[in-house]
Amino acid sequence: MQVKEIDVDGFASARDGFEVLDVRSPEEFASGHVPGAVNVPLPGLGAVAGRFAGQRVFVICQSGGRSATAARTLTAAGADATSVAGGTAGWLESGRRVDTGL
Repeated sequence: MQVKEIDVDGFASARDGFEVLDVRSPEEFASGHVPGAVNVPLPGLGAVAGRFAGQRVFVICQSGGRSATAARTLTAAGADATSVAGGTAGWLESGRRVDTGL
């Protein structure tokens, strides 16, 4: 299954109004995440993936690997999922702000 992907700049301009799922561990998420993102760690995503059916969601992790896996899971569950290439690391490298805590 082909995974839709977007770069950090495209994500920054397209994300408003859509769900952003951060699939990193709670510890990684708390250390810094894209503002407005919701933490749904990858190991538990399968159990809740169906609740995103019919929704457009962006999926982010640290660099893009886990988010691609998550986007496949979400797409199979009926979501319109897009993985953010470069992840949170790319977001930070571009000088954008992050929130901390859970």
